[in-house]
Amino acid sequence: MKRHLVSAADLSRDDALLILDTAEELAQLSGRAVKKLPTLRGRTVVNLFFEDSTRTKTSFEVAEKRLSADVINFSAKGSSVSKGESLKDTALTLQAMGADAVVIRHHASGAPARLARSDWLHGSVINAGDGTHEHPTQALLDAFTMRRHLNAGLGKDLAGRRVTIVGDVLHSRVARSNVHLLTTLGAQVTFVAPPTLLPIGIQNWPCEISYDLDSVLPKTDALMMLRVQRERMNAAFFPTEREYSRRYGMNGIRMAQLPEHAIVMHPGPMVRGMEITAEVADSPRCTVVEQVANGVSVRMAVLYLLLGGVTLADAAAAPRTDSVETAQ
Repeated sequence: MKRHLVSAADLSRDDALLILDTAEELAQLSGRAVKKLPTLRGRTVVNLFFEDSTRTKTSFEVAEKRLSADVINFSAKGSSVSKGESLKDTALTLQAMGADAVVIRHHASGAPARLARSDWLHGSVINAGDGTHEHPTQALLDAFTMRRHLNAGLGKDLAGRRVTIVGDVLHSRVARSNVHLLTTLGAQVTFVAPPTLLPIGIQNWPCEISYDLDSVLPKTDALMMLRVQRERMNAAFFPTEREYSRRYGMNGIRMAQLPEHAIVMHPGPMVRGMEITAEVADSPRCTVVEQVANGVSVRMAVLYLLLGGVTLADAAAAPRTDSVETAQ
């Protein structure tokens, strides 16, 4: 992570911990009457979304405004993109307007990386999800949530913790970013899914594979359920919804098999009754709402480190408290 955040694989352990620790300090702002910092005053951040989004787009917008940035929300629908404008011309237009950073979500895998490698923009590029490739800030907020529950404290990682990710791994950018980041932080990742919903070459990923959810639950510290992404499917990947839910859905009986300290996670949006029942979704052990709140702090940390005039190397060398206190 230098000028851009395109992939979770680009983050070293120190980079990841710096972001998580900075987010932990920034999270303290949520309890204040005035939640804003002047860090990005005068900076312009564009939210460039070519796909529909509720949580991610809103989360970034809140994070940007809490850091006092000028925010421009750009939606492909109703813009020149719908008339055939290319990504390059859109980027050149944003550069002409003086964008200091672009948060991009795109249906094509690799679009943020193309933008970051080009000379179309002089500012930072933050990947908010590209096709079925990656979603690095989601992985960061997931790791932030896990650390708070399983190994709380500044400078702590997830060494020795076992994370089980269940569901549509094939189409999930969240799964790809999580396997990179969690293994960097020392966690052991296991994917559980039908063979048809696992990508080709997954045996080369730093993870374990299982087709039996019940067998891995007793040794799981954090269980992440993934949504079946029907909008990306062009074939039948399992017989019926009922069959999928019976074998890979999370319910109260399965939740009882988890260790007492284990948490149940979901990147959202949840499909209740499919991959998770209402009993589990509404349980105190389910961290879905907490993940949304943590997402604001994590995205503030990413924006702060990329645009706040502090490089990762400089921030790592400085006293930990300086990263936030100097901005207050």
